[in-house]
Amino acid sequence: MRSNPTGRHLRLGAELRKLRENAGLTATQAGQLLGVKQNQVSNMEAGRVGVSAERVRFLADHYQYRDLKVVEALCRMTADRTRGWWEAYRGVLPVSLLDLAETEHHAAGLLTSVTVHIPGLLQTPEHAQEIFHQDVPELSPPEIQHRVSFRMERQNVLHRDPPIPQQIVIHEAALRMQFGGTRVARRQLEHLLATSELPHVELQVIPFSAGAFAGSGQSIYYVHGPVRQLDSVNLDQSHGPVFLDAEDQLAKYRALLNRIRGIALPPEPSRQFIHTIARSL
Repeated sequence: MRSNPTGRHLRLGAELRKLRENAGLTATQAGQLLGVKQNQVSNMEAGRVGVSAERVRFLADHYQYRDLKVVEALCRMTADRTRGWWEAYRGVLPVSLLDLAETEHHAAGLLTSVTVHIPGLLQTPEHAQEIFHQDVPELSPPEIQHRVSFRMERQNVLHRDPPIPQQIVIHEAALRMQFGGTRVARRQLEHLLATSELPHVELQVIPFSAGAFAGSGQSIYYVHGPVRQLDSVNLDQSHGPVFLDAEDQLAKYRALLNRIRGIALPPEPSRQFIHTIARSL
């Protein structure tokens, strides 16, 4: 029994539960197929016990689930025993932050849309520190340092080999927020420009002149999985990240992000736009 299942354990269990429910079977009936009690099936679907690739294939077959790409992706999840760098922060930072880093580690692509804040993966240490200084309740200096250090380590996903595609949409409001003062703001914009030159990073800007648009009131972080059914959406809330993975939710946010990207400036005009703001500081 796992006392602290990770986000990846929880997701695998949730996907197995979806397959069972779509087949119209109860946990008791699934247990009968496996020759185990109902509570073991419930623990498996809650990520509290491990599951083998053979068992995933067995269940998918008996659930009459025929999408082999999804089944094999789930099997690969069972074989992963990675204890990533984020485990060093367990007990120090909220579990939801560790789950976010784990999700990024396994991502096939990342798509972000923000209105007020620069995305965490693109923040400078000084900018991030100023952000954490504004947390409520107030964080202690060591807590702030842990969060800044964690955020900087997360940014290694930008430089993976092979790289994964990253699409970022930032509103002009976020570019003009001077967290930490003029010097910190200028360095942050310069860092954005440098990052935008990476071949696998596509950065777009939505200027104030674009007016109102759907999704403007929230930050959206869409993480592509190995198959579309294993994508996830992270919404950044004041109490921490919230993860969504229901099929209708994923479809909604894909459509929303497509609309957002459609009204944003193309990458090269976006870089020129950022450069103009940086020069004015």
